Amino acid sequence: MVNGRTVLERFPAGGPRGSWPAEEFAHARRMEGLPAEVVMDLATDTFLVIVRGEVAADAAA
Repeated sequence: MVNGRTVLERFPAGGPRGSWPAEEFAHARRMEGLPAEVVMDLATDTFLVIVRGEVAADAAA
């Protein structure tokens, strides 16, 4: 967990489908009850699927 968030998965931003794979992955996690969201990591040119705060800590336990 970094800065109060847990990274669940990483997707390259340069992929032919853009953020769609990340959005699809996040949607599947939300259907499982995790409040997953997609953010862009500009430093690595990567879409990250994250969970913020205490929910992230509970999910990792």
